[in-house]
Amino acid sequence: MKILSPAISSLARMRLWRIDAWKNNPAMAQRDVLQNIVTAAQYTEFGRKYNFSKLFTVRAFKETVPVHEYDDLKPYIERIMNGEQNVLWNTPIYWFAKSSGTTSDKSKFIPVSEESLNDCHFKGAKDVLTLYYNFNPNSGLLTGKGLVIGGSHRLNPINTDAQFGDLSAVLLQNTPFWGHWIRTPDLSIALMDEWESKIEKLAQSTIKENVTSVSGVPTWTLILFKRILEMTGKKNIAEVWPSFELFMHGGVSFVPYKEQFQKLIGKKINYLELYNASEGFFAAQDSPESDGMLLFVDHGIFMEFMPVSEQGKKFPKTIGLKDVEIGKNYALIISTNGGLWRYLLGDTVQFTSINPFRIKVSGRLKHFINAFGEELIIDNSDKAIAVASEKTGAIVTDYTAGPVYFTDSSNGAHEWLIEFEKEPDSLDHFRDEMDAALKQINSDYEAKRHKDIALRPPVVHALRKGIFTEWLRKKERLGGQHKVPRLSNERIFIEELLKLNNDTFVTK
Repeated sequence: MKILSPAISSLARMRLWRIDAWKNNPAMAQRDVLQNIVTAAQYTEFGRKYNFSKLFTVRAFKETVPVHEYDDLKPYIERIMNGEQNVLWNTPIYWFAKSSGTTSDKSKFIPVSEESLNDCHFKGAKDVLTLYYNFNPNSGLLTGKGLVIGGSHRLNPINTDAQFGDLSAVLLQNTPFWGHWIRTPDLSIALMDEWESKIEKLAQSTIKENVTSVSGVPTWTLILFKRILEMTGKKNIAEVWPSFELFMHGGVSFVPYKEQFQKLIGKKINYLELYNASEGFFAAQDSPESDGMLLFVDHGIFMEFMPVSEQGKKFPKTIGLKDVEIGKNYALIISTNGGLWRYLLGDTVQFTSINPFRIKVSGRLKHFINAFGEELIIDNSDKAIAVASEKTGAIVTDYTAGPVYFTDSSNGAHEWLIEFEKEPDSLDHFRDEMDAALKQINSDYEAKRHKDIALRPPVVHALRKGIFTEWLRKKERLGGQHKVPRLSNERIFIEELLKLNNDTFVTK
């Protein structure tokens, strides 16, 4: 492995010119992507329906093809899962990434073509490696193994030729043979779908490996780290894996978790944020100093950006890269080399830079609180939680929030359910600091809180430890890409969690 590492790291650095080419010409790269995927799909059923063979401009494409949500494409996808081909994409599709939204119990099955595997997901992974070596030229990353905390996999019972699983499982199943040399654990463990047993097996099988990197959702990674320390009796993860240097994360904001990671790891390491969803590899942090992730504009995905005010309109307005503005909230609409066409992803993003184009994920279209015109998004709540934690010495494991509606005797509020790893000395102090941070971050929230006219102070509950894991288990959504919904404009999650908590929460 020590011989292999310099060779691979040299190859990684040699790829940098490819990244610079599309990074410096993003609009051209996006036009080329659209032309390539429309041309490839022109003789599919979908392509014939919308006259792809006659679409030669971005404007014509947008005027001809409507914006789709999953339910609009679902009939096509179900036919592909039943064995039909050349429906949405022109090459055979036998893999589907199972994605479950946090506001519905129904699963989504995202088609994964050979092109989306090689020219999007795996190309994105190579570019991440290149970018990492570019700002860490002396890295020993490939002298050891990468621990992948992935999802589960099983056969699709409808069609034995078609298989589905979490995105990480699909990628693991299709990884080139040499890729398995530099990753751990064994595939049989990586693809387990019972997460409590899986954490145990992951811990047992990796404590003696030379792990140099870990990738996964922060919540499950923390659980694994704690179990490893219990098993080994070590003080921190650095004692278990002395060469550990990189944690790659995505899916949820890392802000509420960073302090816990630093404490558990016990030494300074690098953190790299990725935006790799079932639908594609969209962005990755290109520098530790950069605010946001470099947008991958040459990876088989044509991107449009819809102002969130257009949500719900029959013909929503979308814009391209040349018209985006820093700090504004956009919903991402994508057309891909896997057969998704003008697909409303559901994520909202904000641009942090336009030269080059960098983004951060600000939330979900359905995950916000706007019951009183406050337009509170996940980016706001994560930052406020982090500020309150720092100022009160608290450590937050997980949280969710929703509205408290007006009554005859009181005005509205936000209700917060928080599971603490370390509780603050005063929940009132934590609430006040969080409230003050939200006022500073969000002017609409500040206006609604002015003199308590529309919103009274937040109602904050400290829930018992393990409550969110228990809630996810009961909903059969434990593990993988399933996440606790941070914000909701309804009280469904709040009521379920309060009931499950058996009135043991502390209210102040």
